[in-house]
Amino acid sequence: MSTSAELGLPALTVAPGGVATTTLTVRNDLDIVEAYALEVVGDCAAWTTVEPARVSLYPGTSETVTVRLAPPRSPAARAGEFPLGIRILPTERPELVTVPETTVTVTPFHELQAALAPRRRRGWLRGRYRTSVRNLGNTPGTVVLTPGQAGEELRFRATPERLRLEPGESGELRLQARARKLIWFGKPASWPFEVTVGPEQAATGKGTNGEASAATGTGAPDAKGAGDGRDAKDGKGPGSTGGYASAEVPTPLQRPLLDGEFIQLPIFPKWLLALLAALLALLLAWFALVRPAVRSSAKQAAEQAVAQQSATPAASAAAPGGAPSAASGGNPGNPGGQGKPGGGQPSTGGRAVGPGLAEPGTGRQSSATIDVQTASGASSTGNYQVPHGKVFDITDIVVANFQGDQGLLTITAGKQTITTIALETFRNQDYHWVTPIQVPEDQAVTATVTCESPGTPASGKQAEACHELLNISGALSDIKQGN
Repeated sequence: MSTSAELGLPALTVAPGGVATTTLTVRNDLDIVEAYALEVVGDCAAWTTVEPARVSLYPGTSETVTVRLAPPRSPAARAGEFPLGIRILPTERPELVTVPETTVTVTPFHELQAALAPRRRRGWLRGRYRTSVRNLGNTPGTVVLTPGQAGEELRFRATPERLRLEPGESGELRLQARARKLIWFGKPASWPFEVTVGPEQAATGKGTNGEASAATGTGAPDAKGAGDGRDAKDGKGPGSTGGYASAEVPTPLQRPLLDGEFIQLPIFPKWLLALLAALLALLLAWFALVRPAVRSSAKQAAEQAVAQQSATPAASAAAPGGAPSAASGGNPGNPGGQGKPGGGQPSTGGRAVGPGLAEPGTGRQSSATIDVQTASGASSTGNYQVPHGKVFDITDIVVANFQGDQGLLTITAGKQTITTIALETFRNQDYHWVTPIQVPEDQAVTATVTCESPGTPASGKQAEACHELLNISGALSDIKQGN
């Protein structure tokens, strides 16, 4: 004595997203009342149910249950043939377990998800895009891109040319749109285009109709399904109770269509033409108007300088011969050129000599250095005193702030302030004069430093005090003694 069970169909075909049903008949050949637990085993167990899942049978009786297959329309329901088993486990006699089996064929379907990023690109000649593709079907496939444009302004290249994806797998293809020619001047041009993403066989003209026909051909009833014993008025015709798929007819593959745009920029923008035109106009104005005027002014200045240099030696040569002049006290009306005795002063080359002034011809070049060191937050003064009986004509001053100190420096010559300068604005500063600054005898050239913060010399260690050097150069002359 044993437990017997039989499935309604030896094989079933079902489409993802559809439903297929068959029957299972369980018979109790024991001499006791037995309860049976019905459990689906195999690759189809995730989307297959038995209703009811538990039956109780008297000895010698049987019961028919419904086996319902509903694979989801997702990559989880892989296409192909899979075994389906129903484990029938008796409660009282578990050693009499039995597992009737059948074969389930899951039909393939294709579905793609795609996105183009970025949608819009700008460039002079080419734009690069990324196409992300995901295989949402239940069978492996090779994906290709088919770009298209209304005109012939763009050429396309996909890398790689084809991409193989397993069910549920994602990948990326790179697309390059290249313009056929450059735009040198003018406005940007917009080139919209479309990219079709589909399986390789669809792109080459082989559609999925053959697969649809194979899937829909399994729904026809046969003699075994018609003799199942179920009434059609219950809403379950021979196509379902006989174990045939009641799934919808698969629709043709819908290939994603992506919109993109390439905005081609001109090499030279429009405003550059206006700038070039303005520069050209300025150049023409320079050569036509400004340059002749500059050359004329320079020529006049050179002629004046040459005339002045020619006149100066002539005047100097006439003076020793006794020519009368107002400066020497001579009388212009006196043909002899004789002035009154003692009424004239000797010439000093353009600068009158009086008490306390330098005697011409006695000056010698001289220089001195003033070293001033000042503590932080304090003031200090260094000086150079002109010797008695001398006059110092300053022509050059060089100031060195070699530490980079911060503070204030004031330079005076006698009673005259030459300059006041912030130390942090310079490291080395020099001053030069065409007309010398004259410092009389016993007066001094002073450098007063107010130290705010000592700097950092080349050694890299901050100094403890401010340190400045002042070098003065000029001519040191004797004082003209009066008669």
